Amino acid sequence: MPPDRQPWIIGAITAAALVAGSVLLFTLFGSDGAESPATTLAASTSTAPTSPGATSTTAPATTATEGTSSTSSTSTTTTTTTVPLHPWVDRLTIGRPWGDTVTGLLTFRGNPTHSYFGTGPIPETPERLWRYPDSPMCSSSTDLGTTSTWCGNGWTGQPVIWERPDGVTEMIFGAYDRRLHFVDTATGQATRASVLTGDIIKGTPTIDPDGYPLVYFGSRDNFLRILALDQGDPVELWRAEANLAVEGRWNDDWDASPRIVNDIMFEGAENGFFYIWKLNRGYDGDGNVTVDPELLFKMPSYTDQLLQDIGPSYPAVSVEGSAVVFEGTVFFANSGGRIVGLDITDIENGNAPIVFDFWVADDVDAAMVVDDEGMLYVSAQYERYIRRAAELGQLIKLDPSKPDDPYVWGMYSLTSAPAKGGMWTTPVIGDGVIYTVTNKGYLVAVDQETGEELWVDPIGVGAYRGPHHMSSPLIVDGHLILALVTGEIRNYDLADPAEPVLVWEYEMTNGRIEATPAVWNGTIYVGSWDGYMYAIGEG
Repeated sequence: MPPDRQPWIIGAITAAALVAGSVLLFTLFGSDGAESPATTLAASTSTAPTSPGATSTTAPATTATEGTSSTSSTSTTTTTTTVPLHPWVDRLTIGRPWGDTVTGLLTFRGNPTHSYFGTGPIPETPERLWRYPDSPMCSSSTDLGTTSTWCGNGWTGQPVIWERPDGVTEMIFGAYDRRLHFVDTATGQATRASVLTGDIIKGTPTIDPDGYPLVYFGSRDNFLRILALDQGDPVELWRAEANLAVEGRWNDDWDASPRIVNDIMFEGAENGFFYIWKLNRGYDGDGNVTVDPELLFKMPSYTDQLLQDIGPSYPAVSVEGSAVVFEGTVFFANSGGRIVGLDITDIENGNAPIVFDFWVADDVDAAMVVDDEGMLYVSAQYERYIRRAAELGQLIKLDPSKPDDPYVWGMYSLTSAPAKGGMWTTPVIGDGVIYTVTNKGYLVAVDQETGEELWVDPIGVGAYRGPHHMSSPLIVDGHLILALVTGEIRNYDLADPAEPVLVWEYEMTNGRIEATPAVWNGTIYVGSWDGYMYAIGEG
């Protein structure tokens, strides 16, 4: 039995044992008067709230036709009922591109539920199509007092891709040379001048999903930026600073992919704060795009109780994972293991009450995932070795509709100090199966309903055999794509979701891969610590 595999029944026993303690923990980390998240079912007959944005990034409303017949031979009545989608990310948008205005992979993991991964077909005989740029993308950076040279792309590092109105398919990504790059996916050549920042860029940018020619991204230089893309080379329109001298603690990076829904931007920072802005997007008299962001809401993600519980040896409480939005609630997590849900249905008036609050007891840097029932899947690291983390697990399923007792199950990836367990990767939901990659070096398939481990594949890297595995898996066209920290890309066939079959492994580079790939029109794009961005396609 490999180190990750522990009897899944422990999860059920633990859930029962935690029932009594969950109310106390919620009291410690929650807010007074918290209620269940506001949820509108896709098939609800109630009136959905009005979207505050002029342009809504939601799928079109569905229609249902009901036929009613009468004993009279003179008439038949047909009633067509329009079922409104929830204006704050309806469950019917899960697994779909974000909006219908811009074609592309526009943000980390594709949409606000982290459930859209691109388009196939996956290559059968992969080969390198191009490598960008001509020389490695490198610079020096100082993190928590240590200065070193950084090259290429790292966690999360997923490029974004869009089909421009002029017919060019453009990829945008940040790199360790401190620049935001713009590349033609067909040629691997720059499409416009890169944008130099004051430090490395780790996270994934976001392309505006509503058709405004804007891109949003953060850097380790303390700034979150918005660039205009309608004037040839990019033009900076706005920036916000994470200044520890003003507020927050721990660090001042912006790693999360900005989340754009209904003219609202949701973003967390490594200073431990979570921010919500109204963008006020528009155009000036010359037809150039404009923004005028207004800060609607901010909150520290930490409390005195949380700082006491995680202890002084590793007091990080940064918000590094991209936020999840689902039917009126935005969820985010911090490095102290606190999971928070805010009701955003009245955010235009600056109101975002806490409606969900749960502590998983260790670092949650990976972005969370939500399914079409509103269940939340959380990847936690295991490096503080707190008893509660050992009891809950490191891949955890939560039910936010039951905020007093949300724990459903946990899958375990435990280690003994100083080895670090758990996951830095965002899980991916397949056909009734969750796939995750552990820091101990295993690709694991877990039953979505029960948390039982169904299948495991040692990938040969991890806490015991090398650096942390940080690249998140993707599913496109029935295939699971995984980039390994040792420089390979793997393709698994998911014809049987519980028994993935390795189709091929492609040795892309000798450099480390921490970034998450992007897949578009069958080509796999991913950066490496060797300093380059690669395109892998059909040979």
